[in-house]
Amino acid sequence: MREYYPLLVVGAAVSVLALTFILAYVFMKGKKEAIGFDRNMKDGEITKRLLRYAAPHWKSFLAVFFIMLFSIAYDIVSPLIISRITEIIGGSFEMKQLFMTIAVYACILLMSLACQYFQAIILQKTGQRIISALRYDTFEHIEKLSHEQFSEIPTGKLVTRVTNDTNAVSMMFTNIFVNLTKNSLVIIGILAAMFFLNLELTLMVLCFVPFIVTFTFIFRKFSRKAYRRVKDGTTDINTFLSENLSGMKIIRVFDRKKQKKAEFDRKNSELGRAKRRQIFVFGIFRPTIYMLYISSVLALLYLSARGKIYGLSVFGQTIGAEVLVAFYMYIQKFFNPIQTLAEQFNWLQSAFASAEKIFTVLDIEPGVKDDPGAVDIGEVTGQIEFDHVWFAYKEENWILKDVSFKVGAGQTVALVGPTGAGKTTILSLLCRNYDIQKGRILIDGVDIRKYTISSLRRQFGQMLQNVFLFSGTIRSNIVLRDETIDDEAINEACRYVNADKFIDRLPDGLDHEVREFGNNFSAGQRQLISFARTILYKPKIMILDEATANIDTETEQLIQDSLERMMNIGTMLIVAHRLSTIQHSDNIIVLADGMIAEQGSHEELLQKRGRYYALYTLQHHRQQLMN
Repeated sequence: MREYYPLLVVGAAVSVLALTFILAYVFMKGKKEAIGFDRNMKDGEITKRLLRYAAPHWKSFLAVFFIMLFSIAYDIVSPLIISRITEIIGGSFEMKQLFMTIAVYACILLMSLACQYFQAIILQKTGQRIISALRYDTFEHIEKLSHEQFSEIPTGKLVTRVTNDTNAVSMMFTNIFVNLTKNSLVIIGILAAMFFLNLELTLMVLCFVPFIVTFTFIFRKFSRKAYRRVKDGTTDINTFLSENLSGMKIIRVFDRKKQKKAEFDRKNSELGRAKRRQIFVFGIFRPTIYMLYISSVLALLYLSARGKIYGLSVFGQTIGAEVLVAFYMYIQKFFNPIQTLAEQFNWLQSAFASAEKIFTVLDIEPGVKDDPGAVDIGEVTGQIEFDHVWFAYKEENWILKDVSFKVGAGQTVALVGPTGAGKTTILSLLCRNYDIQKGRILIDGVDIRKYTISSLRRQFGQMLQNVFLFSGTIRSNIVLRDETIDDEAINEACRYVNADKFIDRLPDGLDHEVREFGNNFSAGQRQLISFARTILYKPKIMILDEATANIDTETEQLIQDSLERMMNIGTMLIVAHRLSTIQHSDNIIVLADGMIAEQGSHEELLQKRGRYYALYTLQHHRQQLMN
């Protein structure tokens, strides 16, 4: 019994380590609610949803599988060939036999390398197609979210989902799944070869398998939690950067650079701590598997040496030099995939954590969506009616209260009133950026909820106070990437709204560069570009929401002239604080506390001497004082 003491010591040491890991896991499991250990989605559900994207490419994966079968032949056969070389050298040495064995080994090695090359090429191409589809679906779904949902979800978080998270998932298709399959087949093949060579040594190796399974299961739990924290930290950093880089002017104006730097440092430190936890978990697991590998090698050497010294045989088999060499290589190849699995589990947890976040976005139901049976809207005349409309952004904090009014086709109607009266809300409801709680909104006598959202919004041309221009050229911002529109139509739209007055002076004309947010243009120039963009698509209903605010004096007259021209195109709804811009409107609706206080033409409202009269008189006096 004494001769087995070394093996018992190794077993005891491994058992103590396993018990320590199990106790740590039990403790963490008991605390999972406090630290957010649980996942919202199970691995099986995530895998099932990801495989839907892989299913159209099953032929590529099948080809990779057959190529992989050839590539793993090297891992299984090479130890047998090396052991054969050992046997030749140790026995009746024949150079011809040695050269033949080496040639077979070289052929198998070259075949394995070629298979790995073609496997990598096919996987990368297939993986990129899958991730492109996932990225497209995510972006397309984000476009369907309502304005309210965009207000609630940070932009940086959505950017992370489409970029960082999809990149993490790509590793699953280009590397992880195939390598997991390959390593599993390698392990099975190696076990079969070891059983064939020596049963005793194979059973010795299998004694370590329960510990491998236990450590891998526990590591999987800890790794999942660590990766989730890293993903959350990355999202926080991206959200912070997206928001603060956009608001850098405000930060500088109020001299908040130090405070923002401290806030970024806190978030950066949290991400650093999450990364260190992740490295710590991985730094424990892989050395543990390596310890099992060394322990099995020591047991192999001990049993082999003992059999050689005492001339013992077990189950009728003796352990010779060739068996020792083969088993040494097989144990290495048996534990190498398992050690690689540790790294692949790291990537797998990263991919699952990212996939969960992507599917969380995809599972968000759009706040505003097409009603069942909705149809595309045809040609409209532009007649609008609000019929006893009630609306609240949150619960029953009503922004609009029983609002009713009509706009005839081709009419120009202005909405005025104090901030918070509901002017912009009316315009948003008309485009179905939000859905009302009570009443109806009709276009040409039909409830807008009976139309598809996309076809409804195509009827509107919106010109807002804060014009958004994309990076590119003036041309691309006017046509919005619609390459079918020719230059003649673009130039005609620019002339109609007086945008040609400044575009023609630019060195590159329509091809002049537009920087981020259009920062290289004045507010008035950006507004004229937005006018041209609106006119080009010939909308039946035009919406101007404070479009004349914040314009420079150089382009003010051009914009006023443009507005007068556009009023003759179709139905127009205007929200403006400058009452001088709406005097020629067919109807002016004065809002107060979410209700219509009064309405009529400019002259009619002045004669009533009500709210509109008070607003107009106040602005008129201010203008006289400024002059």
